Amino acid sequence: MDAEKMDENEWKYHGEGNKSLVVSHSQRCVVLRFLKFSPNRNKAPEEILRHLQNIVDFGKHVMKQFFGEKYVHYGEVVQLPLDFVKQLCLKIQSERPESRCDKDLDTLSGYAMCLPNLTRLQTYHFVEHRPILCVEIKPKCGFIPFSSHVSQEIKHKVCRYCMHQHLKVANGKWKRLSKYCPLDLFSGNKQRMHFALKSLLQEAQNNLKIFKNGELIYGCKDDQDSLSDWNELARHLKPFFFPANGMVNGPYCTRTIIKELIHVITMTLLSSTDACRAGNMKTVPISRGRSYCEASAFSKELVRNGKNKMESSGLPRGCLLYKTLQAQMLDMLDIEGLYPLYNRVEQYLEEFPEERSTSQIDGPYNEAFYEKLLDLSTEDDGTEAFAFTKVQQYRVAMTAKDCSIMISLSPCLQDECSAQRPVVLASKSRFTFSVSVLDLDLKPYESIPHQYKLDGKIVNYYLKNVQAKDDPMMSNLFKENEDCTLVLHKV
Repeated sequence: MDAEKMDENEWKYHGEGNKSLVVSHSQRCVVLRFLKFSPNRNKAPEEILRHLQNIVDFGKHVMKQFFGEKYVHYGEVVQLPLDFVKQLCLKIQSERPESRCDKDLDTLSGYAMCLPNLTRLQTYHFVEHRPILCVEIKPKCGFIPFSSHVSQEIKHKVCRYCMHQHLKVANGKWKRLSKYCPLDLFSGNKQRMHFALKSLLQEAQNNLKIFKNGELIYGCKDDQDSLSDWNELARHLKPFFFPANGMVNGPYCTRTIIKELIHVITMTLLSSTDACRAGNMKTVPISRGRSYCEASAFSKELVRNGKNKMESSGLPRGCLLYKTLQAQMLDMLDIEGLYPLYNRVEQYLEEFPEERSTSQIDGPYNEAFYEKLLDLSTEDDGTEAFAFTKVQQYRVAMTAKDCSIMISLSPCLQDECSAQRPVVLASKSRFTFSVSVLDLDLKPYESIPHQYKLDGKIVNYYLKNVQAKDDPMMSNLFKENEDCTLVLHKV
């Protein structure tokens, strides 16, 4: 990227989160990611540079080890002309959602991250003039806590996502409950996965977005602002799945196209296209835990149909969902077991503040940081070293619980397909595809007290307002336990 020839008119607003804003280039398949700050709280340029470099290093040296190089795009830090950044900020201001304007774009440091635009660019060299369909899924936590530190039995039965839904609707975050349950998606069972994906399409919230040629066509732009018309989505998708245009119009056509989409997403999620260190590591059993959520709409449907056992095929070890789950399961103690260790670390750092840098809480996130994550012991020996390790593992696990999976699809003809390109088949078409993972910023150490308090709020609200009203038949569902395993490096 030539910083001296930057033209703000070639860039457009792409989206933003709580801490950063992204713009995309109109021609090239790249995005720029800028940090955001509350008014009058800008950081010094060297702090911005270190912060952004930490994000890059964490992706490169840590998350790449869990997911594999082809799945992780960590980008690079670039320095831009300040005049360009200020003009860009003015250009995109009117496009920003009002709810996000409480923080300002960093226009003083000139530093940003340059990354591939995953809504338009694939790992493999597709024919550029072909349309590109991209599905972004935020799968959330795919397992139920197995830690003995859990104080409320409901946490061993109902997943965090399903419990949190009730609190979010009560607080006005969302209008309706979603039927999506992460444990269905992570089950590896196609019927359960299809149900989970259909539920996401019915109530996308901020867990699903669909792009066509880089433009959002389905899902939430920002909180309540949603594009969620299935008929309109089917109109966009029809040329991808039925290029001959031989389908009848109407509800049948819409349902058929949505079914094709769900099938293709499922097959790409179960595919294996990359090797990584975690994929070649010894499987280490860590505990026993339930692989079903009693609050799942799918499991409740089974009860209504008189069935009391759910099929769980298990995920292929090489697929991205499996790798995501392994990283998530670094949370071996649950926040209830982790919080006392956080307090131990805090007390130690108060006495020895110089140890904050040697403990790598604020970086650098390098190979040495990764190696420390591989200690799977859960027996507390009372040392600060044990507490530091578990705190860092928890932060990585929380990052994996909040990551997004990006699936890029491009139509291809049969004679264009080769062994070098993974292909997924639909009824009347075929696609070359790539799968990537993003939103891999390491969760802040300082957020742990908030996570502890939030966990209590979610559980207490669910116990008080939901569980007492639930069907008593659910308490007898899924009595068997199943092994959970974590794949990590043997050292």
